[in-house]
Amino acid sequence: MATRTRQMNFDVTTILDHAASQFRGLNAREPGQWPVLPKMTAWIAAALAVVLAGWFALLSSSADDLQAERDREPALKTDYRGKLAQAVNLTELRKQKLQVQEYVTQLEKQLPGKAEMDALLSDINQAGLGRGLQFELFRPGQVEVKEYYAELPITIRVTGRYHDIGAFAADVANLSRIVTLHNMNLAAPAKAGGGELVMDATARTYRYLDTAEVESQRKAAKAAGAKK
Repeated sequence: MATRTRQMNFDVTTILDHAASQFRGLNAREPGQWPVLPKMTAWIAAALAVVLAGWFALLSSSADDLQAERDREPALKTDYRGKLAQAVNLTELRKQKLQVQEYVTQLEKQLPGKAEMDALLSDINQAGLGRGLQFELFRPGQVEVKEYYAELPITIRVTGRYHDIGAFAADVANLSRIVTLHNMNLAAPAKAGGGELVMDATARTYRYLDTAEVESQRKAAKAAGAKK
């Protein structure tokens, strides 16, 4: 039994010595000439290095993705709370939407159409004459077309008493159609007398665009966007 044990120890020692001898004197520049055991060891080490590198790269990428999702969490929670509040108040929000739509409809009714502009200009003129004012200038300017409406500036100059001019401004504000006064300037006339004043101002009135004009505006906007 002792003899057999010594023989086994001798065999293991011989194998280890043989294996170790294969790693001695290796030429790092000529790995193709290495014995089998060093070659296999080098291949296994290279494979393990590649696997470990890939594993760490995957973990790094996953960690970055995880951190990005964590950073998004507060914003998502805020968005969720906002949408939840809207869902709870959905009925009230719909009522408010209907109220806004009704208000917009009322405002649209205050905008004259293309055919009603002449009548509106006449109403402005009559408002001044009805207060005893004298029009020295009443000159409509160039129509400025916006996205959904058109704006017409009118340069006016009227002469009259202070209170009459004030009443004229109030009458213009109370017209059934929307008219606003801009750049108002009051001054005494060159030949002062009788307490009269001269008011220079720009009246701006607005009208809605008809279907053809709206379509033309959309085409112009698309063309401008295509050029960019």
